[in-house]
Amino acid sequence: MGGPMASDGGARSLSSLTTMTARTILGSPHGDGGRADQIALQLSRADQIALQLSRAIELGLIPDGTRLPTETVLAEQLGVATVTLREALAVLRYQGLVSTRRGRDGGTFVRAPEANLARSLLNRLRQTSVQELRELGDHRLAISATAAVLATRRAVADEVADLRLRVDRLAAAQGASERRRTDTQITIQIAAAAQSSRLTREESRLQAEIGDLLWLGVSEAEHRLTVASRAALVQAIGAGEESTARTVVEQSISAETARLVRLRMDTYSAPLGEC
Repeated sequence: MGGPMASDGGARSLSSLTTMTARTILGSPHGDGGRADQIALQLSRADQIALQLSRAIELGLIPDGTRLPTETVLAEQLGVATVTLREALAVLRYQGLVSTRRGRDGGTFVRAPEANLARSLLNRLRQTSVQELRELGDHRLAISATAAVLATRRAVADEVADLRLRVDRLAAAQGASERRRTDTQITIQIAAAAQSSRLTREESRLQAEIGDLLWLGVSEAEHRLTVASRAALVQAIGAGEESTARTVVEQSISAETARLVRLRMDTYSAPLGEC
């Protein structure tokens, strides 16, 4: 699908969503019967699309300042009527996540400053139980470990080279949004390197559900540890080392889940407005 274009006004502009972004939006939330699924089933189609787009924005897949595709193109990509998409965009405008400008350089633009995202993510974390976080960790482990092992068997040289470039980008990334976005791309690309469309869809759905939370409050030291872990995983995939790949994934997901649980407990006693 189409990628970014430079607009006359200098903003990053999308002729259409990337394939990964569209899959992530369409893949979440549904299918596991969890709290997010139960909430989604109670929403109108427009509210579901608004929720899924807001998750993509929080995840950093659609960065702050990006001009969205035209309503016709975006509605077609998301498989909804134009009127439904307009209702969804109205919800996002009310939430302050997008703004619309008229004129030659007009369009609908993402508004996702770091401070707003951090507050939104902390509120989401507080609304997620410790048990849900642990179950999501178990689910991630099942999917990501399987994808990593299969990638050691099936990934081609070009895919491994691409993964190494993405790890380098993660190391150089500045700010939570850029780091979230780059790490999400690494995770989904590993599933794609496993040559499994089902695993790729499931990994995309999981990243949409929890990927943004994984980088909430991450320190510089934790960022460096994550980069080292991703580099070790890509090295194992390139070398065909199944056992090492599985171990790296298990250690990484266990540590990330434990950190989220600690953060959840820390925020539990704080007033919601302070999150």
